Parts: sequence; C-alpha cells; structure tokens
Amino acid sequence: SKGKGSGMLADTAHLDAFFNEIFTKSPISVSVKTRIGMTDAEEFPRLVEIFNQYPIKELIVHPRTRKDFYKGPIRSDAFDYAYANCNIPLIYNGDVCSVEDIVAIEDRYPRLAGIMIGRALVGDPGMLTPGGTTAAALENFHRALMEEYIVTFGSARNAMFRLKENWHHLICRFEGGEKLYKRLRKTTDIQEFEAITTEIFRTLPLAPRLMPDWLP
Repeated sequence: SKGKGSGMLADTAHLDAFFNEIFTKSPISVSVKTRIGMTDAEEFPRLVEIFNQYPIKELIVHPRTRKDFYKGPIRSDAFDYAYANCNIPLIYNGDVCSVEDIVAIEDRYPRLAGIMIGRALVGDPGMLTPGGTTAAALENFHRALMEEYIVTFGSARNAMFRLKENWHHLICRFEGGEKLYKRLRKTTDIQEFEAITTEIFRTLPLAPRLMPDWLP
C-alpha cells in the first residue's frame, strides 16, 4: 500500500528504474521474488518483460496478485506464462503444502531451478520428513521454540505473542481447530496459552495436509 514490496508492481516505470539502479551498482548477485501483479494477472507479461532485461540470478514467482493475498486458487496460467517466457532461472512459490505438491510441480515444470516453501514449513516443520510428521513431534518443536523465544525476547509473555504468529500457520495442520484458535488469539495469559496449545496438540486430529482456507 506504500509502494514497497509487491506495491512496487503498480508502477512499472519506477520498478524498471529501480532495477536499473540496483543491477548497475550491485557487486553481488541479486534474486527477485514477485507476485504476478497488483490487481490483475494481465499485468504479468509487462512485468516479465522488465525482469528479462536484467541479470537476475533467480526469479521466484508466487502466482497470485497482491490483491489476492493468500486467498483463492493459484493462477496457474500466469506461472505457465513465466515458464514459457522468462529467460531467468525460475523458482516456484505458493501453496506448496506436501511432498505430493512438490512432485506435481516438478512433473509440470521439469526445467524449474527450484521450489520455495514458505508458510507450509512454519505450519509443519516436519512436512518433508519420511512418513510425515506427528502431533507429538509438533508439540516438542513448539516447546523448544518457546524456550528459545523466552531467551531471545526476554520473557514468556513476549515469547507467547511471537508464537501466536507461528500459530496462524500451525493451526492449519489440525482438524477442527477454529474455536481453540480463536481462544488462543484472544488470550494474554501465558498459562491459558499453554493450556490451549496442549489441548490442540493432544486432542485434535492431524489433517492430512495444511488447511488454511478457513483462516480469517
């Protein structure tokens, strides 16, 4: 909204000038992560045209617009366009929530330079382990992260508020977690927070994959 991040896509002339300055002066390799436009996928061909002018090390494409945020389906046609028209090593990003997703992407785009996994690994750090993860493993991870956050951020209360951001993704790994997640978001009491997280880990069934659709 302030012309930064994906907001830069709204002004292609400014974006072009920005890249020109960066790639004229940078002594190191530069990769770029992008959406396919601000409001419409029809913006993307012009963006690809700009990207192709510069020695970008890797172009990481999340095939949604900024307006889409993380809602709605991936715009596969836009990524197909990137795959066919980019002369830059291409990385796929977006809704990669399982090993099966990775295999399907590799099958569809065999010349990809790589795949970037983001929110899914926050929600399930064990998603790539053979056989998948378990609720007990997630609980142990959460407990270890809590201990590290207490040290890093100075108190259990501060650690709790940091962990709430993780829970925005972690809760998507559990079925039927809507009510408990609402309680977790509202609480400011560390003991209640720990009780709610324990209830989630020990009573809710794990979903076969992340289920982010019901999140606000």
